[in-house]
Amino acid sequence: MSLQSVPLLSLDFLPARPIEIVVSPAPITSDAGLLPIRQFDEQIGLTVQFAAAIADRRDPLLIDHLMLTMVRQRIYGILADYADQNDHDTLRSDPVFKMIADRLPTDADLASQPTLSRFENAVTAHDLWRLQDVLVDQFIASFPTPPSHLTFALDAFDDPAHGQQQLVFFNGYYDQYQYLPIVITCAENDQVVLIGLRFGTCHAALGADNDLRYLVGRLRAVWPDVHISVRGDCGFGVPRMFAVCEELQISYTFGIGMNARLQEMSAELLKRTTEQYEQTGQFQRLFDLFEYQAESWPTPRPIIIKAEVGAQGTNRRAVVSNRPGCEVLPAATYDEYVMRGESENRHKELKTELQADRLSDHRFLANFCRLYLHTAALNLLVRLRHLVAQPPPSPTEVGQPADFPAAALDDPDRKRFFNKRRQRDPLGEGFASTWRTRLIKVAAEVITTARRVHVRLSASWPHLDHFLAVSRAVSPPVPDTSPA
Repeated sequence: MSLQSVPLLSLDFLPARPIEIVVSPAPITSDAGLLPIRQFDEQIGLTVQFAAAIADRRDPLLIDHLMLTMVRQRIYGILADYADQNDHDTLRSDPVFKMIADRLPTDADLASQPTLSRFENAVTAHDLWRLQDVLVDQFIASFPTPPSHLTFALDAFDDPAHGQQQLVFFNGYYDQYQYLPIVITCAENDQVVLIGLRFGTCHAALGADNDLRYLVGRLRAVWPDVHISVRGDCGFGVPRMFAVCEELQISYTFGIGMNARLQEMSAELLKRTTEQYEQTGQFQRLFDLFEYQAESWPTPRPIIIKAEVGAQGTNRRAVVSNRPGCEVLPAATYDEYVMRGESENRHKELKTELQADRLSDHRFLANFCRLYLHTAALNLLVRLRHLVAQPPPSPTEVGQPADFPAAALDDPDRKRFFNKRRQRDPLGEGFASTWRTRLIKVAAEVITTARRVHVRLSASWPHLDHFLAVSRAVSPPVPDTSPA
């Protein structure tokens, strides 16, 4: 007897007629939107390179699940909001996850939680070095032509831990037990280029100088003429970071704390800003530049100080920079530094939406591997997001000439411009949560025949147009069969 004819239960809240709940015998998935992402991954080879970087030390005669299969399980699970290994005890039977791992929906189940746990815990330090190379290799390959300029944002974010993980310590500033990862993101294409897991009480800049040496060396080996600039908050505004940037001949802008000496030097600037606010009643922002040398600095360096006065009071901030032209255009230098906030959005997306704060393995190296898995998931999404992004709106929509550069918009117009861009292009500008609600999380019926696999979507799905647009963008071109 067919299961479809036997209702499990009936609901009577609908006045027109009762609702009967039945079970369908057809294989069903709730994550069919992962399929076009897997097609894009086939083109750029991210998971293939990731899996190849991890040495498989298992007996080949006893292997049921390839390294590539397990890597794809974890990376695509993270994209679909399944951050833990335990989730795969049920996902291992999902027909879409099987296809993502190069299996038919009717094939044997994928790896379970214990197998995935052994995979992550088997990773060595040498594997992690190779994974570092994979991120940079993928970054270099993402540029169709050599770039003339690259801007990197350095940041550290707290990664709370709940257990007995190795090298987890209590950080008094964050008031929690945690790791403190470091991340370097490219402003030109939003990709995470380097990621590092560190113990919970380390200084924000620990190891950042060596990371820059490695990154700049790799990039200049491929693009000798590329100009590189870096920016970071006060945690990176320390002498060894200035020194390594000058050693590598790259531009930098780092935040620096407003100590008593800088407050004294900028007192006149704050006074002028306050006077202008009192005269006009409008928000005022002025800049000045000084040569400043702290006791620990071997030489003086340019310091840009911003003074703001408005209805909410006064605000002073300082950055140290060696960017060309900072003496002439201090405001432009500071505004360029503030643009690192967009890179911080990627770090927020990595930590919260792709749940890189779920480093729950005991071994430090296993958690480092998990951090790479979450980072690979973010980079895969970021690259696809750039592929399907729509052209931005015209500056005329915010009251500016058509040829007005978007980077030159002031704060109110910039906010309106970006809001219009997000409304027009929800996937090109959307975080992982937007991709899940509009593309990834869709139910589908999966039917396997002798010749093909049918994935049946509902014609009434409100975001079917997004699925079709992304699928067309990543599908191979249709060969031209017309006569010559």
